[in-house]
Amino acid sequence: MERLWTPWRMEYIEANKDAPAEGRCVFCALLAGELTDQTPPLRVDEHAFVSLAKFPYNPGHLIVLPTRHTGELEDLAPEENAAIALLLQLCVRALREVADPHGFNVGLNLGRVAGAGIPEHLHWHVVPRWGGDTNFMPVVGQTRVLPELLEQTHAKLAPLFEEG
Repeated sequence: MERLWTPWRMEYIEANKDAPAEGRCVFCALLAGELTDQTPPLRVDEHAFVSLAKFPYNPGHLIVLPTRHTGELEDLAPEENAAIALLLQLCVRALREVADPHGFNVGLNLGRVAGAGIPEHLHWHVVPRWGGDTNFMPVVGQTRVLPELLEQTHAKLAPLFEEG
C-alpha cells in the first residue's frame, strides 16, 4: 500500500491553528467552555474533571485532569488526588459498561520527555484496549482507525458520568 487516505488527520496536524489565546492552557480553555471544536467535559467536579481525548488512541479514550492548572504531580493536594482517583475509577466503570474492553491502559506522562504532549497541565489517560487492537495501522501507518465520531462516543458515555 503506497497511500492511506486519512483526511481527518489534518485536524490533528493543524491543531494549533484553533488553539486558545497565546499562553492559555488548552485544558483550562476546555474546562471554561472556550473550545467549540471539542466535545464538552463528561463530568466536572470541584477538584477534577473528565473529557474525551480529542485525538484518541482508541474509541473511548478518556482523560482525567485536576481542575486547577498544574503540571507538577507533587503540587496536588490530597483532595485533588482523591478526586482524580475517583474519576479514574468512574472512567473504567463507564467504559466497561459501554464498550466492554478486554483491558485498559491507565497512566500519566509526566514531562515532555516522558511523552506528555501538554506537560503544563497534568492529565491521566484511560485507554480501553481490545485483543488485537494494536494492528499494522498504528504500528506501521502511524494511523489509528476509530469506528465512530467523538460526538457519538460522548453521547454513549455522558449518562454514566451524571452525578447521582
